[in-house]
Amino acid sequence: MISKDSVVDILIVEDDPNDVKLAIYALKKGHVANAVHVARDGAEALDYLLGDADEDGGKRVLPRVVFLDIKLPKVDGLEVLRRLRSDPRTTNLPVVMVTSSHEDRDIAAGYQYRANSYVVKPIDFAQFSQAMSSLGMYWLLLNTPPGDAVVDAAGAVGDMLPVPG
Repeated sequence: MISKDSVVDILIVEDDPNDVKLAIYALKKGHVANAVHVARDGAEALDYLLGDADEDGGKRVLPRVVFLDIKLPKVDGLEVLRRLRSDPRTTNLPVVMVTSSHEDRDIAAGYQYRANSYVVKPIDFAQFSQAMSSLGMYWLLLNTPPGDAVVDAAGAVGDMLPVPG
């Protein structure tokens, strides 16, 4: 597991181990070699993103993007998104819903809680691989974030870090 003070570019929140393997494979195949961390349920994701900093009061570097499933154990993805948006440390963190749910109510709720994007996972392996590769390329290479802020345990924003090139 990557420590909370390590640089992680992508946080994948997914409970299906096959989808995790496929997503990581697709990102690597698409030449997105950035650091990836996986949370297997919503509670683990919230702890990773909102939990206490290390014992030294160290600063936490948020990932550049979160790929979040909806149907998760412990805490579902929509509740994770709601909590992220209500916390000043993560209110602007890019979150992409990547899920098999194409239900209108889930899509509406995702956008109501300010998801940056909502992508229904293609069933076909090649299409899923292409979608994940495209998402990685867009969010890590093409998107211009407001800044990669370092956030301490109290939620104070520190010096801005340069975006890795």
